[in-house]
Amino acid sequence: MVKYNNKFSELEKQIIAYTQGDLPLEPRPFKPLADQLGISETEVITRIKNLKAGDYIRRFGGVLRHQKVGYQSNALVAWEATTANADQAGEIMAGCQQVSHCYLRETPEEFCYNLFTMIHACSETDLQNIIEKLARASGLSRYTVIRTRHEYKKTSMVYY
Repeated sequence: MVKYNNKFSELEKQIIAYTQGDLPLEPRPFKPLADQLGISETEVITRIKNLKAGDYIRRFGGVLRHQKVGYQSNALVAWEATTANADQAGEIMAGCQQVSHCYLRETPEEFCYNLFTMIHACSETDLQNIIEKLARASGLSRYTVIRTRHEYKKTSMVYY
């Protein structure tokens, strides 16, 4: 766990820490935290809403294991983008439902690929079709497909 010193109060840090983990599957998932902190559930929820409104919490949502729900073909695709077309291509790719991650990165000079997408599909055929669709839509014709062979770790960062 990474510890950060910043402007959050100790109470906010405890709320953030709680929401980073698995929430209990029950009608009142914030009640255990409220009881632990000695505040009302309403106060916990209000503070979470404030953190969300301040853009400190990006989103709340369930996380599925994509392989277990049928997305068996997954690949990191590295694209060669120029300074002139990287932003537009990145926006096009980020708008694709099957793209879970899209990053423009600094890379070593000898490695020409600088725009990276993680694409999830149900089959190899679907994966190839998505890649071809993105290539056409973005105008990027140079790319390399790096398939997932084994997942060693996949977690979210824990800050508190």
